[in-house]
Amino acid sequence: MRLFALIGYPLTHSFSKKYFTEKFEKEGISNARYELLELPDYQDFPQLIASYPDLVGLNVTIPHKQNIISYLNELDAASSARIGAVNTIKVLPDGRLKGYNTDYYGFRLSLEQWLQKLNVTPTSLKALVLGNGGAAKAVFAALEDIQIPYQIVSRQNTLSTISYEDLTADVISTHSLIINTSPVGTYPKVEECPAIPYEWLNDQHLLYDLVYNPAETLFLKKGKQQNAQTHNGLPMLQLQAEKAWEIWNTN
Repeated sequence: MRLFALIGYPLTHSFSKKYFTEKFEKEGISNARYELLELPDYQDFPQLIASYPDLVGLNVTIPHKQNIISYLNELDAASSARIGAVNTIKVLPDGRLKGYNTDYYGFRLSLEQWLQKLNVTPTSLKALVLGNGGAAKAVFAALEDIQIPYQIVSRQNTLSTISYEDLTADVISTHSLIINTSPVGTYPKVEECPAIPYEWLNDQHLLYDLVYNPAETLFLKKGKQQNAQTHNGLPMLQLQAEKAWEIWNTN
């Protein structure tokens, strides 16, 4: 029996376990199971690996996406090495551990598919990326690769970011793609949304929220009221899970 698992802390609810358990049942995959392995302290990671000799692949969630890197033997050059965060680990046949960032693949592919559906050329866009945390790093790398210039918006104005107070009508009008990478608006705090001037949005704007619960956040709802196109984070989550499965099952 091949074991796949999610590590992080706390693991109160998990998209991954439900997704993979249903996948195994639906596709008749009988030699695999998916578990939740809570890991309060990342320094206990080597003991966890040693305790589960049938472990083939891991997903990694908060708060270990960056500090787990010190225990890995190799990083995927295209994703985790550039981003500095890992959310998928493959246990290689010789026992070495290789880290990947499938958030990158999930975001990039979901964005490309959405833009294609809207008949929008990526290079015609400029983006505002709301938030500068771990999730944003995968978004930055994907935007760079599909050649969409972006401006980071954070709570404080720095050399590389502007603040929410800097979002003038001109900034909003010249950045038609707005991506929320922050957790603002996630269930149960569904009455919250990023503090952007929604009144300046119009039918030329595209709003992408990495949040998937609720399916329509207040951020997306307010965008839709201004006739903007909207997209939530569920396709990204599904695509990154499938990418992880592909990585685990490719020699």
